[in-house]
Amino acid sequence: MTENTQTPSSPHSELPTAYTPADVEGKLYERWVERGYFTADPASEKPPYTIVIPPPNVTGSLHLGHAFQHTLMDALTRRKRMQGHESLWLPGMDHAGIATQNKVEQQLAEEGKSRHDLGREAFVERVWQWKEEYGGKILGQMRRLGDGVDWSRERFTMDEGLSKAVQTIFKKLYDDGLIYRAERIINWCPRCLTAISDIEVEYQEDAGELVSIQYGEGEDTLVVATTRAETMLGDTAVAVHPDDERYKHLVGKQIKLPLTDRTIPVVADTHVDPEFGTGCVKVTPAHDPNDFAIGQRHNLPNMTIMDERGVITVHGPFLGLDRYEARSAVVGALREQGRIVAEKRPYLHSVGHCSRCSTTVEPRLSLQWWVKVETLAKNAGDAVRDGRVAIHPVEMEKRYFDWVDNLNDWCISRQLWWGHRIPIWYGPAGEVLCVGPDDEAPTGEGWTQDTDVLDTWFSSGLWPFSTLGWPEKTPDLEKFYSTDVLLTGHDIIFFWVARMMMFGLYAMDGQAPFKTIALTGLVRDERGKKMSKSAGNVVDPLDWMDKYGSDAVRFTLAKGANPGTDVPIGEDWVQASSKFANKIWNATRFALMNGATIEGELPPVEQLSATDRWILSRLNKTIAQVDAYYEDFQFSKLSEALYHFAWDEVFDWYVELSKTTFFAGGEQAKVSARVLGEVLDVMLRLLHPVVPFVTETLWTTLTGRESLVVADWPKDSGFRDDAAEAEIGSIQTLTKEVRRFRKEQGLDDKQKVPARLDLTGTVLAAHEAAIRQVLRLQPEGESFSATATLPVAGATVALDLSGTIDVDAERKRLTKDLGAAEKEKQQAEAKLGNEAFLAKAPDNVVDKIKGRLAKAEADIARIQAQLAALPAA
Repeated sequence: MTENTQTPSSPHSELPTAYTPADVEGKLYERWVERGYFTADPASEKPPYTIVIPPPNVTGSLHLGHAFQHTLMDALTRRKRMQGHESLWLPGMDHAGIATQNKVEQQLAEEGKSRHDLGREAFVERVWQWKEEYGGKILGQMRRLGDGVDWSRERFTMDEGLSKAVQTIFKKLYDDGLIYRAERIINWCPRCLTAISDIEVEYQEDAGELVSIQYGEGEDTLVVATTRAETMLGDTAVAVHPDDERYKHLVGKQIKLPLTDRTIPVVADTHVDPEFGTGCVKVTPAHDPNDFAIGQRHNLPNMTIMDERGVITVHGPFLGLDRYEARSAVVGALREQGRIVAEKRPYLHSVGHCSRCSTTVEPRLSLQWWVKVETLAKNAGDAVRDGRVAIHPVEMEKRYFDWVDNLNDWCISRQLWWGHRIPIWYGPAGEVLCVGPDDEAPTGEGWTQDTDVLDTWFSSGLWPFSTLGWPEKTPDLEKFYSTDVLLTGHDIIFFWVARMMMFGLYAMDGQAPFKTIALTGLVRDERGKKMSKSAGNVVDPLDWMDKYGSDAVRFTLAKGANPGTDVPIGEDWVQASSKFANKIWNATRFALMNGATIEGELPPVEQLSATDRWILSRLNKTIAQVDAYYEDFQFSKLSEALYHFAWDEVFDWYVELSKTTFFAGGEQAKVSARVLGEVLDVMLRLLHPVVPFVTETLWTTLTGRESLVVADWPKDSGFRDDAAEAEIGSIQTLTKEVRRFRKEQGLDDKQKVPARLDLTGTVLAAHEAAIRQVLRLQPEGESFSATATLPVAGATVALDLSGTIDVDAERKRLTKDLGAAEKEKQQAEAKLGNEAFLAKAPDNVVDKIKGRLAKAEADIARIQAQLAALPAA
């Protein structure tokens, strides 16, 4: 699309006096969508730019973390679209297996039902209903935020196309020997009744108990310590280190296992740390991953003692007890036998909990499906090491390598009903058949499909290419893969990023799923605390959007976005961003009412005033600066640069310095009006990706053109004028000094004061009218009396403050302040002149005193100048 070039008549009449986001945002967004601005064309000859949205879960609504990342992705794709790229930002949602199933089961529980009352088919239908309700809510919130996504390509991890992709890659991995079924120790949630991955386990310090138990009889005894006494019922050995002289005589012997009628062997294994505790470790292979490994090495039996709900299934007295009931009962029985050697409670130790429901996880031997990751993980590491994929910020590479270089095989089966059912069929004679999407499932008698579903991250790991039509060779896949940027939180490097890298490289013949991984921090409250319902500090972004507008929320989030670091946010900051949007609105209205225009060519340099040349020089430097920050994902810095350019330089300085020119009229006013139009045009373009709504409204009014969404991104023309920047810099120096003096005298900036300006021989001479306008300085009258004289920037400003301040009181105040500053100076000089003190004092203490001395000297000079400026008594 190209910009249309019509120009408006009486543009200022089209802007209301105040900006009301609610009157603008919804209409604008629907117009953008209807005009197809966000729809990408695979047949376009423009270079592609692709981002696939990290799919939010259909378990509720968007939170501030989503709003944060969506703002940054939207900014990236909007800018690239303006730069002439065929930008595709692809939206979608994740079915979020365990999380969504939990939500629907909670609904059923409120009705007094369980999923088993409905049966699998009816339960899955109920979950689809949930998805339709809450998925629609999420999509509406994305529109409210201004997400410039291609709605025509919206995907869901369980839609028909993605389900085909899941079946295809499962079969490919299975046929390549990379998917297998085996009994291993997994993390089991007794409440969700499913396996969960290592990265879905959250560890926290729990207050438990540590008991030391005596095993064996007579001389053949040893002591083991455990926090899970109930698991001793499943012990099949005790392990000691091979070099531990204390226990060498026991290695190979059978010893009595308390509370049972069994004996178990003592084995020697290098896993045991002889320096820790007694140097003896109980081995329960079916209920601990380290014990399982020891059991494998020594051919120990695996004895499962709990069912899927954590209930004891063996040994008469404890049969049927919950694991915690059994723990107390086992300790009590051991105590009765005199087997408890020591007890420590409370004993703080790290305990794993299910990230979905907070239930304590139970390590459990279970038959599950696994992905063999050794080669896949190596490829994922190599892609970053050889530069095919960049991680930003680069400091995050270590976390990535720590993970992929030490990755264990991935348990992909889940004992759930909601999700992609594992495409494995079992026959009546023990046959195992993997069924691909184009295969016919067996229908003969005795054939059954595996009841488990795949881990959610299995399907979302395919997201960058399955959403573009894989396994078919679609135009979208050819045009838009690999994607340019994955922008996501550093907290899901392990959950999602590594999975996508492994699957993308495997399925797409070594072509990585993205060129850059840009990692962000997490959104926190204004005090830096994690947002949580229990802490009562969770914010619904819609509430702030309703109150302050979407632009204000977006700008606040972008201003806080330093790569890889967490983002604090509070309502005061959103309110400040709202004021910025209003400032842009009001200043643009003023500019339009004073003839700001983009009509015609920019006047030649020789027709420009120093103020015009200064702002154009600053404008081009800002373009270059913003471009550099975008390429480095420095959203905070680019937002700050735009904020200060717009508010400080354009509105507070250029507009103010140009008011006298506008008020005077004539040719120079026309020149400055064209310059101001140019500056506003470019400034609004630069701001648009971050604050799209207010900029769109103002820009289309200023230019009469179609839309900023399809406008050209500004380019640095290379224009620089250091002399003009120095000249305006002198005005700024003089202005700031006079304002500071007025403030010290208790005078408001807007209060008019008679003044005589001696600007002879300085670059300021040509700017007297502008200086008087900015500083509210009246011409000197017949009764003018210079009561204060300020030498600054090579010029002299004489002010008549008679009648505005009490000179005697002011002299007394300043004299008192001068005395305090001189005393501070003397004390600092005395300490710095004391050799004994300097020899002992730390460097930071010495530096602090040097800072106090420098400040005291500056205060003395300032106060003396103020006293000199006061009229004689």
